[in-house]
Amino acid sequence: MWQLFAIVMILAIMAGLINFGESYNNFVSKNQLSLPIVKIIPFRLGLDLLGGTQLLYQADVSKVAPADRNSAVEGARDVIERRVNLFGVSEPLVQVNHGADGEYRILVELAGIKNVSEAIAKIGDTPLLEFKEQNTAKRELSKEQQADMDKFNKTAKDKATDVLGKLIKGGDFSALAKQFSDDASTKDKGGDLGWIASNKDPLRATVASKLAVGSISKDLESVSNGLAIYKLNDKRILKNAQGVEIKEIKASHLLICYEGLQDCESGLSKEEAYAKMQKLKTEIKPENFKELVKINSTEPGSKESGGELAWFGPDMMVKPFEVAAQKLAKGAISDIVETDFGYHLIYKQDERLITEYKLAHILVKTKTIEDYLGQQGEWQNTNLTGSNLNRASVQFNPNDNSPQISLEFDSEGGKLFEEITGRNVGKPVAIFLDGEPLSTPNVNEKISGGQAVITGQFSIKEAKDLVKRLNAGALPIPIELINQKTIGASLGNQAIQDSLKAGLIGLLLVILFLIFIYRLPGLLAAISLIIYGLLTLAVFKLWPVTLTLSGLAGFIFSIGVAVDANVLIFERMKEELRTGKSLSMAIRDGFSRAWPSVRDGNFTIIITCLVLLFFSASVIRGFALTLLLGILISLFTAIVVTRTLLKLLDERWLEKHSWLIGKIK
Repeated sequence: MWQLFAIVMILAIMAGLINFGESYNNFVSKNQLSLPIVKIIPFRLGLDLLGGTQLLYQADVSKVAPADRNSAVEGARDVIERRVNLFGVSEPLVQVNHGADGEYRILVELAGIKNVSEAIAKIGDTPLLEFKEQNTAKRELSKEQQADMDKFNKTAKDKATDVLGKLIKGGDFSALAKQFSDDASTKDKGGDLGWIASNKDPLRATVASKLAVGSISKDLESVSNGLAIYKLNDKRILKNAQGVEIKEIKASHLLICYEGLQDCESGLSKEEAYAKMQKLKTEIKPENFKELVKINSTEPGSKESGGELAWFGPDMMVKPFEVAAQKLAKGAISDIVETDFGYHLIYKQDERLITEYKLAHILVKTKTIEDYLGQQGEWQNTNLTGSNLNRASVQFNPNDNSPQISLEFDSEGGKLFEEITGRNVGKPVAIFLDGEPLSTPNVNEKISGGQAVITGQFSIKEAKDLVKRLNAGALPIPIELINQKTIGASLGNQAIQDSLKAGLIGLLLVILFLIFIYRLPGLLAAISLIIYGLLTLAVFKLWPVTLTLSGLAGFIFSIGVAVDANVLIFERMKEELRTGKSLSMAIRDGFSRAWPSVRDGNFTIIITCLVLLFFSASVIRGFALTLLLGILISLFTAIVVTRTLLKLLDERWLEKHSWLIGKIK
């Protein structure tokens, strides 16, 4: 019995830390105690308590057959729900409303949303994924057009050479840019291009790196639309808003993932993965880092790459990884770092500063074939699009460990992809998203199996965001935002205060009632009731349950239901004691004979809660959910906690003080 009591106390303490973690952490910090700090888990509040945004969309079903309209709108609702779930807001509500006029509307409630415009953009976003092959249609200029282009380009080169000569002789760069540059966006500013970062514009930065401040390029530089002359006006080391120099980092890492993470096949639990990483931490050194990565890392391609990463700068890695790498000294290995991908050990090999160049240019435009024949798309469409996509996921390039995106097609998409790669062996196939090329890999052989990979200069964050967009899917029908309402949290704050006050008053009155009527058992029931409250609130946080005003009402109502079980049990115990039974027998028989009434009373409420959860409006579902959880936890506290506390009482001592348990002789 003492073991069960210990388990109950441990649960109560854990629940208390979950509910009052912030106060505990403050106490530990204030008194400088050597106790662990607990993770703060906030309550998830609904729209009526937290504030947020309510969006109403009109669904355009004009091009959908009447028989298919319901399913089309439900499909749109599912896609929107998947998208808003990516925002991380409290329990979003997405529901379809059928208007009396035959129109379909979709209501979206986002509690606590911070960037409303971004949410609106993502909800209505329709990511268009396309696979394109080269446009091989041959185009030729006529003799007259070719002659004209050659003459124009010779004149342009002579002009650029003349301007360069003037500059070499000491001409004013700004004045010559205003006079001769064909770049309308910069000529009036003396050709000023602003600050060019070495990690953002490597081609121009390469030219600038060869120049001294104040000097010009001595040769004409060929660019995509003409000939350019550059002048370096200034250069500096890139710094953040706090004035700290920003660096690029070269690093390797060892990753151990665990079950529950995306694309993890290690078979390890989180605890096992951490234990393995702790052991590796004691063994790993710079000289054996690569070898241990190849043996132990769960990252795809690590056996070939040894965990090597390409140079990365700010916002190119997930935040915990980036912060840990920045703090490391060159040549050092980090402590264990946890990210969304698992546990890492990071070996910082090198770092370098990012240089910015204040560059100006004079551009003399030349002509190309497109100027005569018009723009011909380099790529032409195939029939393979994102509608054939089953799943997208983040993987890592086995050669340099850069993030890439794996695609899995449905059966039709797999056949199309096999045909496309089959007729383009040795040629590139481009992958476009929303009209912009993501990757243009060369096809080495026909690819069967319905899988493809998008490679590119992605940061991990960009790759994860793109995967989320692709997996969210495209909207099956157009939608239009027709109403937007922002709800403030002031009403919610008052509601929380009032509900908390009502709950505390109710709990206090119930405790006083129990102690007055049932004396010592009533006191034990009060302790059980407090444990019930701690456990229930902890479950609300861990689930997590989205608390609305109706949900708070359900929780307060569940307190009364929790007391009801104790009342039935205690009344039955008093009856058993009146028959002359010992305390232990009265407890045993009181619980066993009161159980059918407790069971039936609570089960009827549980059935009602389930009906409300599945068939009622959202505002009622919050009430039903909190009440249901409260009922289930109250059964545990009444049958297990109260009974355990009663059985710990000394029977002989109680016989001498029978008035404490209401025993009537």
